[in-house]
Amino acid sequence: MLKEFHALPTEERAREMKGRDYLWCLVHTLLDREDELERFCPECRSRGAEERCPVCGRPASSWAEGSVNTSFDMEKFEQGAGKP
Repeated sequence: MLKEFHALPTEERAREMKGRDYLWCLVHTLLDREDELERFCPECRSRGAEERCPVCGRPASSWAEGSVNTSFDMEKFEQGAGKP
């Protein structure tokens, strides 16, 4: 939720929020998304509701089981593995 509202955890507005406030924001964000999807035609609605890769945008339905994450950099990962 903090990312959605561009807030840092150290900001006073974020520190004052309680669990119920985060839940309220999450529920209303989901309801707003549903309302937005209802405006689309059936084909666009199904594409809009489909889970997609955050990097390449491919639909989750096209992911092969055990496929490789093309955005993962193994070399960079191994360089940082020895660091605390």
